[in-house]
Formats: sequence, structure tokens, C-alpha cells
Amino acid sequence: MGLEAYKYEAAYGAAKWSRAASCMSLRVRHMGLTDYVDIWRAMQVFTQRRNAESEDEVWLLQHLPVYTLGLNVKPENLPQDGTVPIVKTDRGGQITYHGPGQIIAYVLLDLLRLRIGVRGLVKRLEESVIDLLEAYQINAETRIGAPGVYVNGAKVAALGLRVRKGCCYHGLALNVDMDLRPFRTIKPCGYPGLRVTQLRDLGIDDSLDCITKRLSEMLTYRLRKI
Repeated sequence: MGLEAYKYEAAYGAAKWSRAASCMSLRVRHMGLTDYVDIWRAMQVFTQRRNAESEDEVWLLQHLPVYTLGLNVKPENLPQDGTVPIVKTDRGGQITYHGPGQIIAYVLLDLLRLRIGVRGLVKRLEESVIDLLEAYQINAETRIGAPGVYVNGAKVAALGLRVRKGCCYHGLALNVDMDLRPFRTIKPCGYPGLRVTQLRDLGIDDSLDCITKRLSEMLTYRLRKI
């Protein structure tokens, strides 16, 4: 599938659980260091073209430096950096930063077929990161009303999703070994004063490839339990 741009269509409203449930078939793709807009458009194309028989997929990758604005972003939360590109996207949430050294896991799933809601999916995405950190003897937690994963009050993973016609895309971003300075010019996820951390600062020195592999294992395990 090419990374060609397609016109965005408005998302469907709430849909009924009408598709037949089936055992999850999940394909994991490793896509390297990518431009945000190219991947975003590719996710839209994939979701637009899929049908009831399409395989669910997880895309693992990194992004070139970019600020992304969710549908709920407020003007006072806009970045003051001036050097990093800004993209207004179609995911939920407010503002965040992506850059090299951050693992992105985009989940392209048929939620109707899986008979799972957004809250249930968010829970499993968060649990996959908590599982990963637990393997390194690090205690992590979630927060009610503030999706993501936190260690000692600092955010280490952010989440944002979009649902169209009962299928989702976007996903989670895990800070591993990156330049965190661009977070200082924004209110991450709309929360003033929110501290941001990463695995390297938590004492984890495994390679990015190793952590990507472990996250993939945790994520596919959680998703296949649906």
C-alpha cells in the first residue's frame, strides 16, 4: 500500500455491534523512521479501504520531529517553539510531540468485529506499556480521565485514537531515548506543568530495537486477549 494522500471523511457516529466476532488475526509491521503526515494519510487510506475480512494491523515506527494537535486542542496550548513542524490531525486529545527515539504503535483494528469499545482498547494499550515497564522492575500507573502511562507522576506514554465506521487508527507513543526539550514549550496533552519522562531516564539502557520487540510482544499479547 502506497503512502498516498486521500481526502478525509467525517467519522461515523456510534455504531451497533453488528459484525460477527472472530478470532483476532493481527499483522505487525515495522516501518522505521517516517514522516508523520505520510503515515497519517496511509492510516486513513487503510481504514477507508478495509472491509469485514481485512486483517487487523499494528504499525511500529518512529517519527521525524513534529507537534501534533488533536481535535480538542486549545489555543493556549499551542507550541511556542517555532522550529518544529505542527500538524493538526484527526485523533482525540490535545497536543503532543513526536521525534526520533520515541516508539509509536499505531493500532488499526476493527472494533465492531472484536466487540470492544474505545475504553476497553485504551485499557489494553496502557496495560501493554505497564507490562513492559514491570519487566524492568518499574512500577507504572494510569490516571482516571487522563489516558496514558505515568511513572512517579511523569508521563512516559501518551495515547490518542480515531474511530471511523467502527474501525480505529492512531495509537500510543512511548518515550524511550529522545530529546525531551520540545515538550517544554507545550502543555503536554493539555496539562500545564505535566512532567514527561522516558525509559532511558528511568535507568533502562536496552536498545531501541530491543524495546520495540518487547513492546510488540506485550501489545500483541494484550490485543489477542480481546
